[in-house]
Amino acid sequence: MSEAAVKKVLDHARQGLEARKAFFEENAEFLVSLGKVMALCLANGNKILFCGNGGSAADSQHLAAEFVNRFRLERPPLPCIALTTDSSILTSIGNDYGFDQIFEKQVRALGQENDLLVGISTSGASVNVLKALREARQRGLTTVGMTGRQGGEMAHLCDYLIQAPAKDTAIIQEIHIAAGHALCHLVDHFLFEEVSALSA
Repeated sequence: MSEAAVKKVLDHARQGLEARKAFFEENAEFLVSLGKVMALCLANGNKILFCGNGGSAADSQHLAAEFVNRFRLERPPLPCIALTTDSSILTSIGNDYGFDQIFEKQVRALGQENDLLVGISTSGASVNVLKALREARQRGLTTVGMTGRQGGEMAHLCDYLIQAPAKDTAIIQEIHIAAGHALCHLVDHFLFEEVSALSA
């Protein structure tokens, strides 16, 4: 057995555990508040949109699926859309206007006032995500960003900002999906278990 390879596994696990522990200890109350905001959005008949590139595109699709299908609780499907899935839309916008507009134009087409957009960018600097967040703000959507320690330009475009306390992209992505799962859990809690908390 290669000691160097085993050390890589253990070091990665340790870094991820330390960053995740720090994130949740610092942000538990913030996540509860954001979960309530997302639950209210859905309770009022609005929807949640997700966007991101690469691994963050996969996270967008993963989290949208948790809402539309189910997370842990058996409950009705919830209206969420990942803006990363329609290859014809993505390639036509990318070809005709440029890759930086692939999410912005979809927000313009699908986003309505009081909907919620989650933009995911580990650097906080993905141009197409930033354009989508700007468009969402102009249209009256609530904006949520998921990024890393630096925040980038995204920090100025979001009503709520989830910042993973890490610089390593892989660790940031691990925290993003963990935070996303926590939000799914909280939305279910407020919509179907502690409904009275929403009216309060």
